[in-house]
Amino acid sequence: MTTLRRNYLAGARVGLGLGVATFVLGVTFGAYSQTLGWGIAAPIVASILVFSGSAQFAMATALAGGGNLAVAVGAAALINARFLPMGAAVASDLRGGRLRRAWEGQAVVDGSWVAAHLGEGRFDREKLIGCTLVQLPAWVLGTVLGVLAAPPPDVVSRFGLDVVFPGFFLILLIDELRRSRQAVLTAALAACLAGILVLFVPVGLALIGAAAAALVGLGVRR
Repeated sequence: MTTLRRNYLAGARVGLGLGVATFVLGVTFGAYSQTLGWGIAAPIVASILVFSGSAQFAMATALAGGGNLAVAVGAAALINARFLPMGAAVASDLRGGRLRRAWEGQAVVDGSWVAAHLGEGRFDREKLIGCTLVQLPAWVLGTVLGVLAAPPPDVVSRFGLDVVFPGFFLILLIDELRRSRQAVLTAALAACLAGILVLFVPVGLALIGAAAAALVGLGVRR
């Protein structure tokens, strides 16, 4: 078995774990979209094209709160702004010309990005792609099931399924923290920033603001 194939399979194995949580969230999004009257096609198309639970939930919440389409799209764009620095970080490890690297950059999602990090600003391209290739169908299929079955909105929290996705992110974070004191400092500062900001701004904006901790971590490294 070639090294490339092993790396793809390693990413797929991580993606299987994340895919379970992704599927559950997809069901939740699909069911929630039905309470807003989105119909069948709109949420499924959104999951295929956007493929971002945080952005899609932000958009749906904005619309549910009485906001217009511009406000909803703006909220989703702010949430997804984190992918700009994430994409820039992984760009040098992608292959090919601009078009191919842009296409491979679509694999940059939160769980895959963390799982593929090798340290010192380097990323495992094959692991990144393999991990995302499992999560994408899980998200779309979860959305389809949620749309068609439309389970009660509280079914996820009732069975404790809402902690599955954060739990996987915690596992990824712990693995990252074992590598360096810089990661510990950055994570601690990000947690403090998020905890403070969430008192004054919506959760999505608090998370974006907490990303400023990465700049401090970069300064410490230098």
